[in-house]
Amino acid sequence: MDVSCIRLISAGLVSCLLVLVGCAVPHVPSRVIYEDPVNFVRLEEDPEVLAEWSPSHHAHPLFIEPEQLRKILSGLMVQEHWIALKRWMRGESPLVPTFTEEELTLLSTRIAEALGEAKYNERVTFYLSEPQTFARRIITTGGLYIHGTKLHMLLGNWRIIYGIPAYGMIYDRRYPMRPTAAKGFHLRFQPTEAVVPTKSSLLDVIMANAKDELVIDLSKLESLEPSVSLLGPCWMYEMGCEQP
Repeated sequence: MDVSCIRLISAGLVSCLLVLVGCAVPHVPSRVIYEDPVNFVRLEEDPEVLAEWSPSHHAHPLFIEPEQLRKILSGLMVQEHWIALKRWMRGESPLVPTFTEEELTLLSTRIAEALGEAKYNERVTFYLSEPQTFARRIITTGGLYIHGTKLHMLLGNWRIIYGIPAYGMIYDRRYPMRPTAAKGFHLRFQPTEAVVPTKSSLLDVIMANAKDELVIDLSKLESLEPSVSLLGPCWMYEMGCEQP
């Protein structure tokens, strides 16, 4: 067998492997709302929503002022997961704001824009990163959607150091709602009265994944702070409002 035949066969094998890899990593349909070299906010289809079943539809599009959204995002807190012995010795770990002021400025504006363009079967995802080296960066990623009067928020990664694998597949940008490593934090919200209790499996509790997703009742936020209208006068189509 001559060299040209060997090269042809090798090229064919490589092509087949690339096709198999492409099949193993499904493409997530999405559209970009904002993107710069290190961050993005986009809309992606929610596989849990069924077109023929209206109760599964999200309350999108939704129009909310960036400042109102910033107040909600400012209430998100992260609490490091400590083992029982450490909690016994030092008490509960402190609550830390999920986002910096700079991140809040970016997200409140772009997520508000995304919610205004979102369809009933889409959710908003976001990706924030701080490059450390060519192949390492600190990332915070997640997603959210509005269902009825409830905001569902999931934090996939929080200030995690992500190293790009040698084979080059960049999972953190492709799947912002999925964790790139075992989570070591709980996601909290203040005021706590607005949090809707959710059930978690024993495995989620053991792996510290029980509190990475929050459900926030937006109507309770409005009643808790009567002097501040967190929701605009016409914030949801399902309530019979017309598009502004």
